[in-house]
Amino acid sequence: MSHTTLDKPAPAPPSAPVARRRAVSGASSRGRVVAILFSAPALALLAVFLIFPFVSAIVLSFTNQRLASPLPVEFTGLENYQRIFTDGQFWRSFGNNTLFAAIVVPVQTAAALALAVLVNRQLRMRLFFRTVYFLPTVTVMAVASVVWKVLLLPDSGLVNGVLGTLSFGNLQPGWLSSTSWAMPAIVLTSVWQGVGFQMVIFLAGLQAIPASLYEAARVDGANAWQQFRHVTLPGLRNTLVFVINVTAIFAFRLFDQVYLMPQFPGGPTDATRTMMLQLLQTGYTRRMIGQASAIAVVFFLFVLAVTLVQRRLGREERTVR
Repeated sequence: MSHTTLDKPAPAPPSAPVARRRAVSGASSRGRVVAILFSAPALALLAVFLIFPFVSAIVLSFTNQRLASPLPVEFTGLENYQRIFTDGQFWRSFGNNTLFAAIVVPVQTAAALALAVLVNRQLRMRLFFRTVYFLPTVTVMAVASVVWKVLLLPDSGLVNGVLGTLSFGNLQPGWLSSTSWAMPAIVLTSVWQGVGFQMVIFLAGLQAIPASLYEAARVDGANAWQQFRHVTLPGLRNTLVFVINVTAIFAFRLFDQVYLMPQFPGGPTDATRTMMLQLLQTGYTRRMIGQASAIAVVFFLFVLAVTLVQRRLGREERTVR
């Protein structure tokens, strides 16, 4: 008995586009896995040191949690928020923070841009000047605060010595003992220490602007100011937005200077008290962790709102252009 064997036709190989899509899909999947593996340590650190503490602060802000207290923790609702919003010292701290940021952000940004334009020119010893202007940035703010505290002493300080010589003794302010001069002293220290960082960022942005744009502007008869206005500033637009955002965030977290430079933290008479100092003293000096957590939540939301507004304004300007 013979059996007839029917050979089944072999399946047709996939077409080239299908095979290409499968290869791309496989490579994309492997790329996502690799990306997740590489970002996992950073995401874990972000969750442990940022997300979890902030969620804990939100929870604690609705309780009467105290530091090292035998009393049981109770839910208090919005009581902590009502306390801080009716506390004059909280609003004084908020006002000082806002005033400091309103001064430092434009002054430091303008100074950094001016220094970047200066050291970007083909000048002799420009590497030396870049190093000199950047050196304060690598100085720890605590050290810079102590150094400037010595320089600003009313009688033996170098700053008052120079001002007294130039003004024939008519201008020798008590920088850290006067409610009028304490904040300018903090501003001076902060700008001196931080301007080098923004200068380097602006310098990188300047070097990314094509030289052909300046050549075209010179051919059209543009002078130095017109080149800066119509070529440099538009070319630095994204860099400028980034620098303003970072400087604003650094300004709102002001702490070291107001803690170390005055005779008493936040002094004199709360003239330099800031939100960070208010938070620290509420949580660790007065041991009111719940109220300090409420301050932290309000402060975070305020800084987040300022940052989002700045980013929104930047996007709208790009759309108009």
